[in-house]
Amino acid sequence: MAGMRLLVAEDDRPLLAVLRRGLLQAGYLVDTAERGDDALHMLTTGDYAAAILDWRMPGLDGAEVIAAARRQGTRLPLMLLTARDTTQDRVAGLDTGADDYLVKPFDFDELLARIRALLRRGGPASEPALRVAGVRLDPATREVTSGGRAVTLTPREHAILELLMRRAGRVVPRQTIAEQVWPDADASWNAMEAHMARLRAKLGGEAGVSIVAVRGAGYRLVGE
Repeated sequence: MAGMRLLVAEDDRPLLAVLRRGLLQAGYLVDTAERGDDALHMLTTGDYAAAILDWRMPGLDGAEVIAAARRQGTRLPLMLLTARDTTQDRVAGLDTGADDYLVKPFDFDELLARIRALLRRGGPASEPALRVAGVRLDPATREVTSGGRAVTLTPREHAILELLMRRAGRVVPRQTIAEQVWPDADASWNAMEAHMARLRAKLGGEAGVSIVAVRGAGYRLVGE
């Protein structure tokens, strides 16, 4: 399941930072929001496998975000986080369209288990494979092919390639790559370039793509 992109919406910044860091360490790609209205916009315009939403947020609360997203046709697995722990609260949360409900404080391992269950239930199987020229990456199975040839990547190489493919044609800032791929370590320019070089070599000439270094900015994946 790792490698999937998750949306986490939480207005408690310290908790949001902890959640983001833990999910990155678990191998997920993570986008964050601190307001419910921002989360709703991201949900309906972004490409996510699942979303985790705090109940109490400015703009719109988590339950309102879920209800609005369902009205707009969102079928993503959605989880509510809340300090409310009565049966009535749980029923109210699930009735908005939430697929799961987790009461604070919670054990992070339980959150990961709940996310895996949500993704098995309905998220990854429906997410389309990413394609750029001759490169194909399946987020659900993590299989990568280049010109029809299977390519074996390390977790970091896979995370880099998925980031570049999801933003194909656009520059992905070095800082973004560092935060998503090296959440626990400082990634030097040389280390990042070494990973890019190995990724280029593994994809090979049949890939029909180039990973271009943009001086002072980041990297861009372009189809040839």
